[in-house]
Amino acid sequence: MQEIDIVFSIAILIMSAVIHEVSHGFMANYLGDPTAKYEGRLTLNPFKHLDFFGSFLVPLVTYVAGGFVFGWAKPVPYNPFNLKNPKTGAGLIAAAGPASNFIVALFFGLLLRFGQQLAFVPTPFFEIISLIVLINIILGVFNLIPIPPLDGSKVLFSFLPNALQGIMDFLERFGFFFLLIIIFFFSGWVLPIVQILFRVITGTGF
Repeated sequence: MQEIDIVFSIAILIMSAVIHEVSHGFMANYLGDPTAKYEGRLTLNPFKHLDFFGSFLVPLVTYVAGGFVFGWAKPVPYNPFNLKNPKTGAGLIAAAGPASNFIVALFFGLLLRFGQQLAFVPTPFFEIISLIVLINIILGVFNLIPIPPLDGSKVLFSFLPNALQGIMDFLERFGFFFLLIIIFFFSGWVLPIVQILFRVITGTGF
């Protein structure tokens, strides 16, 4: 049974991460940079986005170690020189990813809430829908942490003055190590936020 849960969780994570990355690409394309479009990344085909480390290994380790899944897909490329305002554009492109996850979580969360009340969703689907909501909230919240390479750092950098470029460079250089420390040692600080959002959206706990 646990093996089935892991498979479902990783499958949902992969598709949620794909939606996340495609949203980056669509926002970049909307702002004038067609790089992702030309590289064939504006597609929901998961094979165009999979990253072995982020899409399989990290989700498996976080599930076994902490009972939740977290991971990522291969980042969608964009060229800031194609944007009218590279700094603001980078922030908008970054924000599009977590925003897509919160939208997915809200859609399925409301389906779960009213599906239970109105009984138009079969009971066996409740667990799957709950997983979709939970995983998308986790992706959205984690990606807003302002540490590179997470999207929150790019959103933050879009507001910071150029005088703080040294701090940005430092975080860009060592951010991945800080991220791994957060994932494996301090993820418990984020989970209460995830729990609150899950309850607000669905009306139930997990």
